[in-house]
Amino acid sequence: MKEDFLHHVWQHKKFAVTQLQTTTGESIQILHSGQYLQLAGPDFFNAQIIIGNQKWAGNIEIHLKSSDWYLHNHEKDANYDSVILHVVWEHDTPIFRRDNLEIPTLELRNYVALTDVHKYQSLITQKSWIYCENDIQKVDGFIFKNWQERLYFDRLERKSEEIKQLLKDSNNDWEAVLFCLLAKNFGLNTNGALFLNMAKSIPFSVIRKESFAIENLETLFFGQANMLESSFQDCYPNKLQNDYNYLCHKYTISKIVFDKVEFFKHRPDNFPTIRLAQLAALYHKEHNLFSKIVNVSSISEIYILFQIEVSDYWETHYNFDKKSVAKKKKMSHAFIDLIVMNTILPIRFAYEQSLHKEYSQEILELITALPPEKNIIIDKFASIGILAENAFQSQSLLQLKKEYCDTKKCLQCAVGAFLLKN
Repeated sequence: MKEDFLHHVWQHKKFAVTQLQTTTGESIQILHSGQYLQLAGPDFFNAQIIIGNQKWAGNIEIHLKSSDWYLHNHEKDANYDSVILHVVWEHDTPIFRRDNLEIPTLELRNYVALTDVHKYQSLITQKSWIYCENDIQKVDGFIFKNWQERLYFDRLERKSEEIKQLLKDSNNDWEAVLFCLLAKNFGLNTNGALFLNMAKSIPFSVIRKESFAIENLETLFFGQANMLESSFQDCYPNKLQNDYNYLCHKYTISKIVFDKVEFFKHRPDNFPTIRLAQLAALYHKEHNLFSKIVNVSSISEIYILFQIEVSDYWETHYNFDKKSVAKKKKMSHAFIDLIVMNTILPIRFAYEQSLHKEYSQEILELITALPPEKNIIIDKFASIGILAENAFQSQSLLQLKKEYCDTKKCLQCAVGAFLLKN
C-alpha cells in the first residue's frame, strides 16, 4: 500500500461516502474533496466537509498511518495548521495541531471495497517490463488517444525548458536559439553536447556575417569543435587552420577546449565531419531560417528547406586527409525527420507559447505525418499490443515510459486510473 493509492481513493471518492465517521464516532459529509495540487504542504487544498453539525473549509492531509503525521514533523509546520481532516488507512494514534487541538481522523480501510484494493495490488505487482503490460490493451481507445496527446505536449513542454534558457542567454534571439538546437541535434546522441557547446561559443552575429562563404562557416565550426588541431596533408584543412586563427582574432572568439568528437560506431554519413559540413551548408544556403521554420505547414516543405549540398571537399571526403568515392552527401529524410521531432516542433511550440497562443493544429499534423521511431522501447510496447503508427504515437509512448512507467506514477497516469476504475 502506498499513499498515492489513498490520494486516488480520496480524489475519486472510491469508497462508501455515506455513513462516514471519524475515529471518535462523529459523522462526516464530504461537500468538496479539495484540489489535488501535488505541491508542498497538505495533499488536498480548499476542501469542504461537515463533521457532526459543523461545516469546515480547509485542507486534507493523507497518510498510511496516523503516526506518519509525527514522522513527517507536521506538528511543527505552520502549513498544516489549516488541516480539517486527517485521512489515513490505519489509525494508530491521535493527532494534535500545534495548538494541542485534536484533528479529526477518517480511517479509510473501513470504507474501501476489497475489490479496489485487489485491483491496485494487481496493477502494481512487478511484471517483466511495466506494471500494466497485461492490461494496457484494455484501455478505452478514446481515453488512450487523449492521454497520448497530453503526453506529447508534456514532452514538448519539457523540451521548451532548454529553449527558454537559450533564449535568456541570447537576449531572445530566436535565430541564435535555432542554430544551437540544430547544432545539438546534428551531433546526435554521441556528439550533441559538444556541438551545442560549439554553437554557443560562436556569437550568432558572426554566423550571420560569415554565412556568405561556406568555407568560413566550416572554419568556425571545425575550429571550435577542436577538429583543426592536427597536422594535415591536404591543402583545404591547412587553409581552414589559418583562416580559423584569423577569424578568432577578428571577432575575439575564445578558443575553448572541448572533448574530442566521437566517430566510433557511426556510419560514415553520420560522421561529425559530415554533419558539421551539412550544418555549414544549411546556414550558407538559408538565411533567416527561423522565420521559415515557423511558417512551414508540411513535411515536404521542410525536406525542401533542408535540401543542401556540402562543399566540394566533403563530396570526396568523410574525414580530413582521407579521399573517398565522390558522393553528394545530402541529408536523408530519416535524419530530417529527427530534426523535425527534436528541433523544429519543440521550437515552434516554445515560440507559440511566447506569443501566448494555444498550440497550433499544425504541430500535431506535422508530427503525425512522420514515421515512428525505431528503438527498444517502441518495440517493447509493440510486443504488448501497443503499436506506434507515427511519430506522434512513438513520442507519446517514450514520454509515458520515462515519466510514468519508470517512476511508477500509475495513479497519475490515465492508463492506471482507467484500469483501477474498470
